Amino acid sequence: MARPVQYNTKVKMVEIPDGYSGEGFYATSFDKAIGLARKNSIWPLPFATSCCGIEFMATMAATYDLARFGAERMAFTPRQCDLLMVMGTISKKMGPVVRQVYLQMAEPRWVMAVGACASSGGIFDTYSVLQGIDQVIPVDVYVPGCPPRPEGIIDGFMKIQELVGQESLRRRNSDRYKELMESYGIR
Repeated sequence: MARPVQYNTKVKMVEIPDGYSGEGFYATSFDKAIGLARKNSIWPLPFATSCCGIEFMATMAATYDLARFGAERMAFTPRQCDLLMVMGTISKKMGPVVRQVYLQMAEPRWVMAVGACASSGGIFDTYSVLQGIDQVIPVDVYVPGCPPRPEGIIDGFMKIQELVGQESLRRRNSDRYKELMESYGIR
């Protein structure tokens, strides 16, 4: 009789960073070790206002399970998160709120605009809708769609993981980064 539980035989291991290995030790750069740890333990903060939030709920559910990418813990406090996922229509009155949430997040922080409304205002080309959240905060990854499928949200999350894993520890102190923050009025 076959066992009722089947085990996953297609387990993919995380690639180790470049380094030097010998008998009983492994040496690599501090940047690569920190990048590997950061990219596999991202804590997202969902900022959902519309139908994209429903798709995000489906992404977190058992069928797609975003937790398998290291996003196990959803936090609804900006001080504990490092990825702001803005989903849905953002009105101009909500722009300062999104900015305040972004500023309350600790460095390093990343932003993902999910859906057409968060990326470009979507079909709402009106006076009251912000035409993309990149008018108030810098965005790292845009996920297209109206609403985007869970596969698209997962793809965007994997792009964020690539950015996080390759980012230098000193990038946030560079002149280019400081200029970008000053262009948004952030010091």
